[in-house]
Amino acid sequence: MQTDNPLLASGRRGMMIGAASLGALTIAARNAAAAESGSVTLPFAKGKREVLAAGTFPQKGEMILQRTRAPLLETPWPVFQHHLFTPNDQAYVRWHMADFPTSIDTGTYKIRVSGKVKKPFEISLEELVKAFPAKRMAAINQCSGNSRGFIDPRVPGAQWGNGAMYNAMWTGVPLSRLLERAGIESSGTHVAFRSLEQGGGLYPPSATFEKVLPIKRANDGEVMIAYQMNGENLPLLNGYPIRLIVPGWYSTYWVKMLTEIEVMDHPGTGFWMAVAYKIPDTPTGEMTPGQKGVKMVPINKMKPRSFFTSVENGTKLPRGKTTTLTGFAFGGGSALKTVQVSLNGGKTWRTAMLGKNYGAYGFRQWHIKAALGKPGTYRLMVKATNAAGHVQPPVAGWNPGGFMYNGIEHVDVTVA
Repeated sequence: MQTDNPLLASGRRGMMIGAASLGALTIAARNAAAAESGSVTLPFAKGKREVLAAGTFPQKGEMILQRTRAPLLETPWPVFQHHLFTPNDQAYVRWHMADFPTSIDTGTYKIRVSGKVKKPFEISLEELVKAFPAKRMAAINQCSGNSRGFIDPRVPGAQWGNGAMYNAMWTGVPLSRLLERAGIESSGTHVAFRSLEQGGGLYPPSATFEKVLPIKRANDGEVMIAYQMNGENLPLLNGYPIRLIVPGWYSTYWVKMLTEIEVMDHPGTGFWMAVAYKIPDTPTGEMTPGQKGVKMVPINKMKPRSFFTSVENGTKLPRGKTTTLTGFAFGGGSALKTVQVSLNGGKTWRTAMLGKNYGAYGFRQWHIKAALGKPGTYRLMVKATNAAGHVQPPVAGWNPGGFMYNGIEHVDVTVA
């Protein structure tokens, strides 16, 4: 696995110069099936998926196709086995509605800050980059429905494997700096964010994409507006030219192509807050299938997760020799605290060593040495605990959206 920080010394001015060529980018009307380079079978029922060749979608390498329009592209698992920071061209893609811009005029693109503020204003991309010091942060963008294909009983929605997530080093401006410039009025309690993604397709035509954060979260100095991803412009399909970064929260709040920021005195009544992305109001966000009368609330913090990268199902390990097992983990809504590994199907656990810490909200590598002396089949398991005390459960909890999957991962290996 590549562990070096991929942030390049490209500079903020380079971003604006490069924007001119990207501003003319259009998504070509391609037949995705014609560009198929193979297939992969994800490890659940009806898991066969097309694997698209590099270039099928602009700025994208080889990707697993979940849906063509609006695009849902999954990151192939080998990418995570080799990169702690996900390459931009293989970062997963998730758009809700088919009607989003296929080209961006960066010369006219602006963000409007309005609502319950003392000084509403608009700011251009160039002004955003030049007016505020840059902040860099490692953070995971993870779809709320990542790993939905493993949920039992099965629920509707995109049947993702584990590849609807990616880790990146983001460069941008803390949202708090823009809110400070605007001056929040005392009546402001929430902040709404709107994008260029418009209604259509599977959703109501009037359902403009709007997500809302409580003012405390929006103004905490961690939430940021990013204009670079791993030292480069964001790919258009990942929200170019800018997107909201809400570290530790699921990506439904990471609004792509952000154009409007409105301070409000209520938590939002639009489709994407009042109807979509709701979870049970329970400590773990889960419920029993068929359970009635459960209060639902908007999804929020991510849960901790951990994975193996050095071994997979069917791996053969040498008998009696010490093997270094490796993988990565993250804490979700708070920093990763520990990673534990079991070599005997969960009967006993050992604490793994953690690699370089790039920050509370990014992937972190782990490793542990293991010697399996007797021949046979072994079930290896890995679980993460975060600083808030949340531990991965043996089996992921269920909710009707198939959200927040974080069951303990396991692989079966053979020793001979």
